[in-house]
This record gives sequence, C-alpha cells and structure tokens, in this order.
Amino acid sequence: MNGRSHSQTSQPTDGPDAASAPAPYRSTPVFDAATLPAALRADHSLKAGTWGQIQVLEGEVRLTYSDPHMTTVLKPGTPGRIGPQQVHFVEPLGPMKMRVEFYDRPPDG
Repeated sequence: MNGRSHSQTSQPTDGPDAASAPAPYRSTPVFDAATLPAALRADHSLKAGTWGQIQVLEGEVRLTYSDPHMTTVLKPGTPGRIGPQQVHFVEPLGPMKMRVEFYDRPPDG
C-alpha cells in the first residue's frame, strides 16, 4: 500500500455545524422562467411553523417581501430566506433555474 490510498481529506461541511444544520423536509422541483408557477410570482406566504429557502441554481431572481417592503436579488450562492407567514413573491430576471426548500425550523440554525 502506498501513502496515496489515504489522500482524501475532510471537507469543511464535515464539521460540527454540518451536523446541526437542519435538512429540508421537502423541496420543489427545479423551475425555470417558463415553468415558475404563477402562484410564486404573486403575493403568497408559508404556513405557520414553516421556513423556506430559495436556491437559485442559474441566473437571477428578484425576491420581494411585502411587509415590510424589501427587494433583493438572488443568484447562485445567495439564497433567499422566507419566514413563516411572511408575504413575498419572486420574479425571474431573465433565464434562470431555482427551487424552494422547506424547513420546520430556520434553515440557518
């Protein structure tokens, strides 16, 4: 056996934070600008006790919170967090791919 057989190293996601980070209990399919449902493009909210996290896989999406009014642009690596009963909607900014993950506690711990 040479020394190379044990060359794999632990990734940062193997640390203690990874074990405590909540996993989504459900995710939507991946939507693109053509398949994004009209219901997500209009004001809507999540039920009490449910958090959402919008994951943009390609392109950009505008996330607008209705109360208080705030807008942010999401892109790969910049997810958008939605709290329980927080009214919001999304708008594609050109070609994009995204999905929504649902959690029973805040996705960032």
